[in-house]
Amino acid sequence: MFDNLSEKLGGILDRLTGRGALSEADVDAAMREIRRALLEADVALEVVRSFTERVREQAVGATVVKSVKPGQMVVKIVHDELVATLGSDVQALDLNTVPPVPIMMVGLQGSGKTTTTAKLARRLTERDKRKVLMASLDVYRPAAMEQLAVLGRDLGIDTLPIVAGQQPAQIARRAIEAAKLGGYDVVMLDTAGRTTLDEAMMTEAAEIKAVANPHEVLLVADSLTGQDAVNLARAFDTRVGLTGIALTRIDGDGRGGAALSMRAVTGKPIKLMGTGEKTDALEDFHPSRIAGRILGMGDVVSLVERAAATLDAEKAAAVAEKMRKGKFDLVDMRDQLLQMSKMGGIGGLMGLMPGIAKMKNQIAAAGIDDKILNRQIAIIDSMTREERKNPDILKASRKKRIAAGCGLKVEDVNKLLKMHRNMADMMKAVGRGKGGPMAGLAKAMGFGGGLPSAEEIKAMQEKVQGGELPELPKELPSSLRGGLPNIPGLTGMSGKPTLPGLGGFPFGKKK
Repeated sequence: MFDNLSEKLGGILDRLTGRGALSEADVDAAMREIRRALLEADVALEVVRSFTERVREQAVGATVVKSVKPGQMVVKIVHDELVATLGSDVQALDLNTVPPVPIMMVGLQGSGKTTTTAKLARRLTERDKRKVLMASLDVYRPAAMEQLAVLGRDLGIDTLPIVAGQQPAQIARRAIEAAKLGGYDVVMLDTAGRTTLDEAMMTEAAEIKAVANPHEVLLVADSLTGQDAVNLARAFDTRVGLTGIALTRIDGDGRGGAALSMRAVTGKPIKLMGTGEKTDALEDFHPSRIAGRILGMGDVVSLVERAAATLDAEKAAAVAEKMRKGKFDLVDMRDQLLQMSKMGGIGGLMGLMPGIAKMKNQIAAAGIDDKILNRQIAIIDSMTREERKNPDILKASRKKRIAAGCGLKVEDVNKLLKMHRNMADMMKAVGRGKGGPMAGLAKAMGFGGGLPSAEEIKAMQEKVQGGELPELPKELPSSLRGGLPNIPGLTGMSGKPTLPGLGGFPFGKKK
């Protein structure tokens, strides 16, 4: 969502970091450009003014640390002010009260209230082990109640039975009573929206609040709405009293102004963000991580957390054992590709990696998308069980059959096999690394010692934000010094990105 803002701020700050010393005129010129970039991103004018004033005050009188260039100091100041604007601390949902805890979802029609209700219910059920009851209070939109019931059935989460003719306040009262009788921990109230703010909606929301006495009132706001989102948050906060905001469509092409404005204008924390269409695409809102993404620093912590959430511990242990024996077949490779797909695919992972933002146009031109992963999985699926276990038996006739089976060319099969050989070499090296220099790499990949500790993750994030990336161990075979093996289909890219601990990532053939 922050692509345009990230690109513009990145360009402005890059010009500053290249200079040995900064004059007041340099800072003023940069502030003018930053002001323009923020306004173009649809950030509220009052927020832009206070943001640029705070940055300018600190930048002009910045105490420059030895060995840190003034330009780099300005980048840190901008980063810290972005964090302050977005809300310095992470604020999670507050469920510390006598159950059932009522959570009321409010917002305009089409902002994603019903889907966000289901996403949050799934998260509370699976991650926090809470017993959740969902209730739809939308008696106006056709099939709104049925939509929540279907989502509940798909996720295995209880929904309040529909009783025709009841008004929203009556449904809310019935939901609270049913939750008490059923021993539920949380009751989620999905209220009705309108296409625009109107008095009837606000009166109804106030009635529901009076009946249900919700512990959390979350405004579900579409991040594509820009300036209107700020007016919306103000109006709801005045009439209902918000406790937090859930931003939807963070993965869309909005300009990011809503996220930067709403927290600063209303003082209400952004607690959640929807990162996709699926019901598992809901994340906590971390101001420091979002600021890092906006400034192209990446988000190593979210990357590792995503890996931890989707990692199959049993499969990881099985692969670790195979690695110790120096084995890595196409079945293992298929598992790795599926794991990457679960973590958000190539696009989702690249958005979290440092330095990738600057290569956005090159990546788009090279046609890098999740279809590449699907094609590779299709090639492996077209093989027999024996071929997957023992790729060395794949000769010309077998390759032709596999290519025909998955609708691709023999060249694609050959590329996949070459990639597998490179990965197998790396796995052997990692497998030999227990106790030695490779042990750290094995641990970072989730094998052997598990995922890095919280302290290690924090240290890694600080190194990345400071522009320092760890190097690969010297003992790594020379064939792998260039980084990860080539991925079939990722060709035609210059200025290859650098990943933490993996040197270069060669997107294409080696010259």
